[in-house]
This record gives sequence, structure tokens and C-alpha cells, in this order.
Amino acid sequence: MTAVAMVAEFDDVAGWTADAVEQLGERHAIPATCRGSASPAALAWLAEACELSPGISLLDVGAGAGGPSAWAAERFGVRPILLEPMPAAGRAAARLFGLPILAADGRRIPLRTGSVDAAWCLGMLCTVQDKAAVLEEIHRVLKPDASLGLLVLLAHGPQTHPAPEGSYFPTERELSVLLDDTGFELLEQIDQPGEAPLSWSRRAEQVAAFVATRHRTDPAYTLAAHQGERFTHLFASGQIAVRLIHAISRSAGHPLKPRMEER
Repeated sequence: MTAVAMVAEFDDVAGWTADAVEQLGERHAIPATCRGSASPAALAWLAEACELSPGISLLDVGAGAGGPSAWAAERFGVRPILLEPMPAAGRAAARLFGLPILAADGRRIPLRTGSVDAAWCLGMLCTVQDKAAVLEEIHRVLKPDASLGLLVLLAHGPQTHPAPEGSYFPTERELSVLLDDTGFELLEQIDQPGEAPLSWSRRAEQVAAFVATRHRTDPAYTLAAHQGERFTHLFASGQIAVRLIHAISRSAGHPLKPRMEER
């Protein structure tokens, strides 16, 4: 069952964000709907690493309100396919960007095997316990040797601050093993590049302020804010860090390794 705090953080706030963008203007849409998942520099690194180009299909697993996919479509001409289980987030992406939405989660992707040119999974992997199931499904729908771009929050050492509800941060070693076991070859990785430019941050903050003014007394807003505070403590203490990863799906000649529980 999805945690109430996660519904507040990823669904209620997404719907409020779409309302705010419609009031403040469409130039706010991409910065506001990338908030918490990626900066322009991070998106650019992933897009270049995955060699995005006009006309290719890009599956965005856990797409939220669609900001990263809209950014990739605008700058690289890709054909985004958004996979998002939260209904308000999916409706926000459709309202703001008119992008196609699949209402499903990453463990059961309703696409044909080998039908997708590239995939992104930005921040979503840390919200599921069975990460192998998600990665196996992404591998199934990707073409052989296709790119996967990941933005992952990695755990560093024992956590002395409580994690946000519904968050499960892998270590660097755990993620490396997961990728290998699910049929991916890790090609390159970097820590998250620089901060977003002021123009981008300012628009995102204007939307956040609009949402706060309208909804600060709502219990869902309080829950989402509490989730954000927990993230802030973990980042400030160095217990989690953002990692960008480029991997490729190995071909059928390299079968998946058995799941851990099957060994």
C-alpha cells in the first residue's frame, strides 16, 4: 500500500503545482515539475550520455508531473512515454504538457518487449523496495544495447536521521550489483552536477510559494513538507547523495542472473 505521506508528496502536490503553473504561466511548468528530481545540468548530462535524438522513444519510469520528459522533448525532439501510478501527477503531466501517460508502476510496464529506444528513471528507484523488479521490467521493454539513465539517491554509511516515509536508499555497491543482476552494464556515473541557474530556481520557487499560500493548512501539505525536511537533514549530514548513472541493456545473449531469493 502506498504510504499516505508519499501520496501527499508525489500526488497532491503535483496537482497543486499544475494549478499554480496555470496561474503563473507556462514558463514555470518545466522548472516546477522537475523540482526535487533534476537540475538542467543533470538532465543535460543524462540526455547526452543516453544520446537522445529526434524521434526516439523515451520511457520515463515514475515520471511524476512530466517535467524531465517535457524538457527532453523540447530540447532533443524525443517521443516521451510517461509511466506514472499517481493519478493526480499523471493528470498534471497531461494538463501541462499534453504528454501520453501510462497509469502503471515500474513493476508491470504495459509495453511490448524490446519496444523502447531509451529509458529514464529519475528519483523513483529509491521509492520502491523491490528495485530488481523495476529494473527487470525496464530491461524487458528496452531494445538490446539501449540506454538507461538513472538519477539515484545513494546511502552513505549508517543513517542517524530518519528517512522520508517510503524511501529505501541503496548503497553504491548494492546498486551496482542490482544493475548487473538485472541485465544492465554500467558505463559511466557522476555525482550530480552544479546547481540550477537562478532563472530556473526562481520559477520553481515561485510555484512552490504559490502552492504554500494556497495549501499550507492542508494536512497533505504538512505531510509533504515533513518529507522534504527529512531529505534536507539527510543531504546536509552527508548521509545521502545524488548519483547520475548511464547504463545499457545487455542483449539476449547475456541472460539475466537469478533473483537473489532464487539463488
